[in-house]
Amino acid sequence: MKNADLLKIAKTYGNPVYVYDSEKIISQFNRLTNAFKGVKRLRLNYAAKALSNISILRLMNSLGSGLDTVSIQEVQLGLMAGFKPESIIYTPNGVSLEEIEEAAKLGVQINIDNLSVLEQFGSKHPDIPVCIRINPHVMAGGNSNISVGHIDSKFGISIHQIPHLLRIVELTQMNINGIHMHTGSDILDIDVFLYASEILFETAKNFKNLDFIDFGSGFKVPYKEGDIETNVEELGKKLTDRFNTFCKEYGKELTLAFEPGKFLVSEAGYFLAKVNVVKQTTSTVFASVDSGFNHLIRPMLYGANHTIENISNPQGRERYYSVVGYICETDTFGNNRRINEISEGDILCFKNAGAYCFTMASNYNSRFRPPEVLWHNGKAILIRERESFDDLVRNQVDVKDLFTTAKEEIAVK
Repeated sequence: MKNADLLKIAKTYGNPVYVYDSEKIISQFNRLTNAFKGVKRLRLNYAAKALSNISILRLMNSLGSGLDTVSIQEVQLGLMAGFKPESIIYTPNGVSLEEIEEAAKLGVQINIDNLSVLEQFGSKHPDIPVCIRINPHVMAGGNSNISVGHIDSKFGISIHQIPHLLRIVELTQMNINGIHMHTGSDILDIDVFLYASEILFETAKNFKNLDFIDFGSGFKVPYKEGDIETNVEELGKKLTDRFNTFCKEYGKELTLAFEPGKFLVSEAGYFLAKVNVVKQTTSTVFASVDSGFNHLIRPMLYGANHTIENISNPQGRERYYSVVGYICETDTFGNNRRINEISEGDILCFKNAGAYCFTMASNYNSRFRPPEVLWHNGKAILIRERESFDDLVRNQVDVKDLFTTAKEEIAVK
């Protein structure tokens, strides 16, 4: 997208605003598909938690993607967006048996990650196919909060609990049709991924009726110029060869599944905010924008580095700024960033805003969540309206009749 397009969107829909480029989403989907073209049966299940706007889900469905969901609400969104139940995998963590049963009634693929629920579900519903999420005890990911396959993680059934797992399967006679893992996000070293894959292959040998092996995702995308990214082409070549060899050994053509989220939508997203104040202190020049971590929490939560550009003055002299928000606590998007000279009223563009930005947004400080705009075939299409004050109070119950207003005492001289 060009700066002129983004500035026009900001003028039309106001600030702040999220913008998503469909062309980039499509190219990322095709890139990953091509990396594994040597696999006879490939399934890419888009991770809805990254960006769950129903228009984005419809776009993914049109590409032939499946859907990775982590809540019953995401399952319902997927069905509303047109996904067939059998193309949706439901991988919750720590939810009730009742929610899992609700998802099962909708006909989606169930993925269970703990022995307690596995035993309960298998005892009650032995005929419903179940995938099992394994914890391979591999530390991978760009931040401890997004590394989910290590020994202290709450996710998955430990590989050291395989004997217990097999006993449950034998006693309940349940149908295990898939094996799954997810080691974390922002994986750089494909050898770590391949190592974890070998653990998954070894585990899969214990089950005779598998239809698929799900390797999760976690592919890293570049967040700044010169940044490292996962080499999906190299991973595709190496894992394809190993997967095809395993299928021959297993005696059955299995489906290779992935659950890309950030890889598909992160680089497609732009977040636009207007500069309210340029504030010079004794040590820092702050550029304060009309947004905060209520709209883009990743820098404060993960230390994520989002490239920030001044699209109102792209040719201006570069200076150092700390870009901050309007939330009433420390609220920093980037410290001492080299950005083209900023004036009050300029529009700043935060890149890589497609994944885990709107979906993690909140109404903190009673601020409204921004609109979302899809840039598709050279046109800007509104896919979510900006919230209003009515939205903010819609579900609140005003108990004003319970209280009386304190009467002001008048002082008598």
